[in-house]
Amino acid sequence: MRAVHDQPQEFLDGYVQILGEASSTGRRLTREELRSRRTLGTKAAAAGHGWRALIREHLIASRTAWPAAATPDSVLSTMQQAIDAFADGYEHAQRLVIRQEEAARREFIDDLLHGHGEAGQLAERSERFGLRLSRAHAVAVAEGPAKYDETDPVPRQVETALFQRFEKRRILFTTKDGRMVCIAPGDQDDVLLHFAKQAHAATDGGRTAIGRPRPGAVGIGHSYEEALNALDVAERMGFDEPLLRAADLLVFPVLARDRQALVDLVRSTLSPLEQARGGARPLLDTLTAYFDSGCIAAEAARRLALSVRALTYRLERVRTLTGSDPAHPAHRNTLQTAVIGARLLDWPDRPL
Repeated sequence: MRAVHDQPQEFLDGYVQILGEASSTGRRLTREELRSRRTLGTKAAAAGHGWRALIREHLIASRTAWPAAATPDSVLSTMQQAIDAFADGYEHAQRLVIRQEEAARREFIDDLLHGHGEAGQLAERSERFGLRLSRAHAVAVAEGPAKYDETDPVPRQVETALFQRFEKRRILFTTKDGRMVCIAPGDQDDVLLHFAKQAHAATDGGRTAIGRPRPGAVGIGHSYEEALNALDVAERMGFDEPLLRAADLLVFPVLARDRQALVDLVRSTLSPLEQARGGARPLLDTLTAYFDSGCIAAEAARRLALSVRALTYRLERVRTLTGSDPAHPAHRNTLQTAVIGARLLDWPDRPL
């Protein structure tokens, strides 16, 4: 909030003189007179004065110093020219302030999401933008078929719907790397769910991931990274759910954390499938459908548009090639973990 130091009347300097001289002769304002009005409008905006108070002072001055020798039409024409020029300067300054505020807001959000800046300074800046970093916060990230920035209709629609419902909540909305981002207190899951719902509708079927609530400024960055990782996992694993929670997908970053161990597991367990006719992909897809359907052969066959007999044959080929039986509890966990690893590593499309 900018401090207001001067009184509104200070920004009417020369107005009464211009009103009397121009309206008495019926002439238009000179270039210098218009420039002086714009300059005062700019200064009034920079000083933090509201538009309503400034207009009121112009009207009071006009009524008090109404030129008796001028016609009403001439006076009103002069008033219009002077106030229009004053408004030009005022609005230009306001737009500049808005751009500066927006740049500062985006810089602050970037610092939060990427863990830049000293914690104490971030906490001081956070109050200005509506956050209290003493609380835990969670971050939701939504993506659609296109990349968005804050000038696009889709994020504007989502932002409007969000703040119309949660006008008094301490939340932040922005776009980042083509995605929409919402930061909210960790105990206000309704905000993030509403954001996800609006984003899904506005993007015609987009997906949202929600990171876990984390305390402090650093926690916001961690929650953001969790949400991004959840979107990446969903893409790699072929998940089609519109809403993902990082807390439900913790097994995947755990598996991916030791990439070399994951590569070794996939290679030792599944590489024999490459000996099959047609390569490893058909049998790997069979295992994926089988495990995703809860190891129910009929459901897996339906998902693959196969007969149960054909599916059973494929599972037998897996057992023959790998030495592991997908239907046997002792082998199932290793095979299923290897299948998840293959999807995370994009194998066999990408060599290990």
